[in-house]
Amino acid sequence: MSRYTLFVVLLFCSVPLLSAEKKPLPNVLFILVDDMGYGELGSYGQRTLQTPRLDQLADEGMRFTRFYAGSTVCAPSRSVLMTGLHTGHTQVRGNDRERAALGQTLRDEDLTIAEVMKEAGYRTALVGKWGLGAVDSSGAPNKQGFDSYYGFVNQTHAHNHFPSFLIRDGVKEELPNDLVKVGEIDGVGYSENKEVYANNLFFEEAESIIRESRDEPFFLYLALTIPHANNESSDELGDGMEVPTYGAFANKEWPDFHKGHAWMNDRIDRGVGELMDLLEELDLADDTIVVFTSDNGPHNEGGFGYNPEFFDANGPLNGIKRDLTDGGVKVPLIIRWPKVVEGGSVSDHVSFFGDFMPTIVELTKRDEVETDGLSLLPVLSGQKTFPSHAFLYWEFYGAPKSQAVLLEGRWKGIRVVGEEAMRLFDLDADPGEFRDRSADYPDIVERIEKLMTEQHEPNAAWSLDL
Repeated sequence: MSRYTLFVVLLFCSVPLLSAEKKPLPNVLFILVDDMGYGELGSYGQRTLQTPRLDQLADEGMRFTRFYAGSTVCAPSRSVLMTGLHTGHTQVRGNDRERAALGQTLRDEDLTIAEVMKEAGYRTALVGKWGLGAVDSSGAPNKQGFDSYYGFVNQTHAHNHFPSFLIRDGVKEELPNDLVKVGEIDGVGYSENKEVYANNLFFEEAESIIRESRDEPFFLYLALTIPHANNESSDELGDGMEVPTYGAFANKEWPDFHKGHAWMNDRIDRGVGELMDLLEELDLADDTIVVFTSDNGPHNEGGFGYNPEFFDANGPLNGIKRDLTDGGVKVPLIIRWPKVVEGGSVSDHVSFFGDFMPTIVELTKRDEVETDGLSLLPVLSGQKTFPSHAFLYWEFYGAPKSQAVLLEGRWKGIRVVGEEAMRLFDLDADPGEFRDRSADYPDIVERIEKLMTEQHEPNAAWSLDL
């Protein structure tokens, strides 16, 4: 196995925050949205939908232009985020209902960022979508470092924006929404009376946790389930972009599912703004690291005729969710940390979900951890030199199975497993990944093929049949 081993003591001298003088740990508010594309925020070029509070967050923090999710679909991306290991090494490598007990469950031996932060003295809370283990499994949030959790444990249940129940610390909390059941998984389907919207509850819960934790360091992982569609409603009714109201978009001459998408993005923006206002009210804003990102690229699951191009959701990129081109894996990342990060700064540092583990390790001064990531602290603190990734790696267990490598921040190789040919793109000259250069650079293809073989660690639930 080829991984970095991070010895944080070697890095202390490079980051002013982590000097010999002991200082209070900053709070961490980590906001993960679901299926938001690279081009859906104003600060990333969106022109139709307005996101003023998230654009303000970028103005007050650092905006990353070359940041990548852990995968092109939900569960493996979140596994990479939690463990700091890419999809060739992490336990959960795909979305698969049939193998959920094995392939979508973190193990006791898996180390998560929540466990690292809990050990360092943080109160740790999950609100929203988990998807890495059932209530009674080794992957349950409370067995992976979270003191408390509220929301969806099962990621298919998380499709339902008006659920009949949510889970609080392993116990069902019934809600007044009815359920038209679709399939065999508990809670999956759609509501007809639509009384309570899950993401409204998530923002309310997040506010309560911040108020309760004002006198202790907290790590709040707010994993929203929008703008993901309710796939079951899409399939059964033709519209999966479930919302309580279309609000300001009601009179737009748009299809209803696009009005719903617009409202979802506006709800995210307003909700983040309300949380920022609360941090200011409690005098916590300067001592809280706020992270905003998405788990993968935009979806095409909103209903019959729904099109992510309607809002140019992937911006200048090619591909969407379930693709390993940049449109499927390159996502927004904004980090606000007033005492360390220069407001309005922009970084083209190549980074990915796996970098959060070593960042948290360095922040909390844990001795060492095995990871595929690199700490972002030198980048955030404005250091002029810092380590860079020799490569990034992904594997995807869709139909067909595929692998991708980003080599030296420039060369993107994508291969369908079982096919001899690889597509190769020069991102410096062709960021949209439209021109295959594999015939022109056989040496680069050979290097990437070698990495694809080396970076896949065998796993009982996930086989690439290389």
